[in-house]
Amino acid sequence: MPQTWLSTRPQGLDHRLPAMRLWHKAKRLGVWDPREIDLTVDAQDWRRLNDEERDVILRLTSLFQGGEESVTMDLLPLMMVMAQEGRLEEEMYLTSFLWEEAKHVEAFRRFLDEVADEHTDLSRYHTPSFQRLLGEELPEAMGRLRTDSSPAAQAAASVTYNMIVEGVLAETGYHAYDMLLQRNGIMPGMQRVIGNLRRDESRHIAYGVFLLSRLVAEHGDPVWETIEQRLNELLPLALGVVAEVFEPYPVPPFGLRMEDFADFALSQFGKRVARLEKARTQTLEQVMGTALETEETAL
Repeated sequence: MPQTWLSTRPQGLDHRLPAMRLWHKAKRLGVWDPREIDLTVDAQDWRRLNDEERDVILRLTSLFQGGEESVTMDLLPLMMVMAQEGRLEEEMYLTSFLWEEAKHVEAFRRFLDEVADEHTDLSRYHTPSFQRLLGEELPEAMGRLRTDSSPAAQAAASVTYNMIVEGVLAETGYHAYDMLLQRNGIMPGMQRVIGNLRRDESRHIAYGVFLLSRLVAEHGDPVWETIEQRLNELLPLALGVVAEVFEPYPVPPFGLRMEDFADFALSQFGKRVARLEKARTQTLEQVMGTALETEETAL
């Protein structure tokens, strides 16, 4: 049988699909270069901080550095599933997704090299909950897709990656950077980096919400049960990461309070659950035509 190509069909690419709308946003908004952001003032601010203040920023950055490397390395199996299923538009979007994750790795490493001048082994900051979530749960859920591309496996992978690692843990981390940097008026370069990352991640999370909604609309309660179970399994790990960040500090620097970040993480978790619950009342046609909730409020 002769080969046929999706993009040569009479209908061509479907630009109405959520993934294609995210693809067009990524082309406009995701083209930023970590090396073009001026970190001169950041380095000056770093030298003025005391040891404990440096330590908490280094701790947060090392968690992000390890996390961004993990999500970069673990995304490919999902792209392969979309290719196998012939979902060209989704695979196209995921190419920008992977590219953005790789830039995030570069951005945090540049901070470590050029601002903190840090070249020790930062795995000392990778706490038990972080190791479990990023070192075990994420690669296992994503790696399973290499041999099991069932709807349940896809749902478990997306919950782990998009809803928990990005939607709860990373967004709580961005909130922490805001408290450290914006509130204290320091490190304008890193403030720009975090702003760019947050915008990228909003598209990633939007894709995860779409993917999970599509799976629920297509396959019903069995997929929803997987989603609900996975969310409840991983929430304690995400909260554990937050708690473990504060453990070394009897009095956290910069006036930080663990309770504020735990509450923020729980709030993000609630938002993810609410978004996904909408899919239980939607048809597949409604999901495919739904408005994207990317949290890019300035757009």
